[in-house]
Amino acid sequence: MSEQSTIHYERSSPQVAKITFANPPVNLIVGETVLRLTEIVEKLATDPDIQVVVFDSATPDFFYNHFDLAAAADFPAPEDENEVPAWTNLVLALSKAPYITIAAIRGRTRGGGNELALALDLRYASREKAIFGQPEVGSGLLPGGGGTERLPRAIGRDRALEAILTSDDYDADTAERWGWITRALPDSELDGFVDTIVGRLASFDRTSLASAKAQINRASLPPDEDLVAAYGEFAHSLALPGFLVRAVGTQAFVEQAGIDFEYRLGHYIGLANQQL
Repeated sequence: MSEQSTIHYERSSPQVAKITFANPPVNLIVGETVLRLTEIVEKLATDPDIQVVVFDSATPDFFYNHFDLAAAADFPAPEDENEVPAWTNLVLALSKAPYITIAAIRGRTRGGGNELALALDLRYASREKAIFGQPEVGSGLLPGGGGTERLPRAIGRDRALEAILTSDDYDADTAERWGWITRALPDSELDGFVDTIVGRLASFDRTSLASAKAQINRASLPPDEDLVAAYGEFAHSLALPGFLVRAVGTQAFVEQAGIDFEYRLGHYIGLANQQL
């Protein structure tokens, strides 16, 4: 792994691994993030011992944030129209992985970051520090990593419509109540709770865990082709006037607000659109 990687991988035991994301100051997802995660996930797919993988963040106030659109050209792109995009392949592989994936969420979890979290099996969030959102539509874009496919299955059509169409931010209590996350916990209890779940699952039979997950997947996951189509629609929306016009207006807010723009992204998206 390169010293400059945004992803740190740690194996604490044959059964348990941790993947920590760090791309300060606001944990934007970049091309290297996708490539490194793909490398790890592909390697773990054939690991005979791994049972639980925990995802967390080393950047205060941010879990996995949205894509860094300023560096969109660096994202791995399909070589032909029949190839599954790398981001789609990653979230599909995580959902189907023969091990259990757990998110320990502190901070903003938006856009692609929220879509990655939705691809994980269990999502435990800090009640005080976790915030969720899909900001694409308010930016003139479309979600492309499974948000429009997974979120309605988790929280229902009407709530998914509200979250995606308004592009607003949602706190952990609302996310828990809606079924967006597995549980919201006091921040002081989050790590201990996740450690307990990890230890319990790591003590179980690996084949039983993986088989039960596969059974639940059959009843709950969207078709792969729907996620492939969504990424194509996202990529197409990057060239549409709705995004290009809003990108200019948004940049003015970014320059004025600085890092606070990422802290209160839902708020600023609303303001930017009102002034178009």
